[in-house]
Amino acid sequence: MERKYITLKNLMIDGEKCIGLQFYTDKVLQALVNDLPGMQWSSEYNMCYVKNTPKALDGIFKMFKGVAWINCNYFFSNSSFSRNNEDIDVAWFRKREHKPDFRPCPEEYLSKLELKRYANNTVKTYVSCFEAFINHYKDIELKSIDENDIRKYLQKLIQENSSNSYINQAINAIKFYYEVVLEMPNRFYGIERPRVEEKLPQVLSKEEVLSIIAHTNNIKHRCIVSLLYSAGLRRNEVLNLIPGDIDGKRMVIRVRSGKGNKDRYTLLSDKLLLELREYFTKWKPQTYLFEGTPGTRYSPESVAKIVSRAAQKAKIKKRVTPHMLRHSFATHLLENGTDLRYIQVLLGHKSTKTTEIYTHVATNVFFKIKNPLDS
Repeated sequence: MERKYITLKNLMIDGEKCIGLQFYTDKVLQALVNDLPGMQWSSEYNMCYVKNTPKALDGIFKMFKGVAWINCNYFFSNSSFSRNNEDIDVAWFRKREHKPDFRPCPEEYLSKLELKRYANNTVKTYVSCFEAFINHYKDIELKSIDENDIRKYLQKLIQENSSNSYINQAINAIKFYYEVVLEMPNRFYGIERPRVEEKLPQVLSKEEVLSIIAHTNNIKHRCIVSLLYSAGLRRNEVLNLIPGDIDGKRMVIRVRSGKGNKDRYTLLSDKLLLELREYFTKWKPQTYLFEGTPGTRYSPESVAKIVSRAAQKAKIKKRVTPHMLRHSFATHLLENGTDLRYIQVLLGHKSTKTTEIYTHVATNVFFKIKNPLDS
């Protein structure tokens, strides 16, 4: 006997949360669906639906028990709270002064970002993207906006030549409101995303990296740049370090709550350990390894300036960013024969597919190929 399936979907119809039932045409299923109290048909979503209440949901499971498998992957949320150690600050969003006709981000949106401890950069991106969206539809009640409205807005972004990255951020910000704030997981399951642009990372040579380190202004700046490269750290990972994260006995660095809220260990350079000891003795940080004022984190903007100015002094023509040093770390390890799986662990990548990008920029493979012009 062929197994029958019904997929539950979150719908918003006439301002009310509803449960959509999606299934292949089947006389048995259709008869049972028609027997559910309050069942109606939506020509917009092309499926049957009932108002979203605990009683209605319980009725669906009881009606189809032993008859059909209920797929809830698009209905229930499996999102978890973040363990981000960064101090979350959304107060300035609330205190901003707006133009009279400006539609600000709803308070419940800010509160949910705060509660789920999203990183500050993510908060800024989500709020900015969502406010751009709701001000495009400032005369429409938020709960009344449907998938067609979102598609029209995304088409507008495409016509304005917005990047694929920005469009994806806009989709994430919009979905956060409807799926997380209003607790309607995967409501906009039909929204198409633009294809992610696969750009190769920019990489420095080892000589260029050493020259940048040599052209830093002081021991503190030198340690910051050296950590970005020798440990393959992201900028925020460097700024979140505390002195206790440097393990000189095991020669590793503990990265707490990196991207994706995952802890990991990475390499500690012998040479850098000596410089870190010299730095610690001279600067005496109180809380974080690198601080602006005592007890407060060094700013991300300052790190970017340190790297950029050192690169200019080293007379490197290309624009150098902190993340470029991380790319260089991974590429140089690969060129030295380090197994890709080890590099994945050191970088904190969830999938080897992310790490495999460095195989496209590593040059050790090219050296083995004889150029036909030189044959």
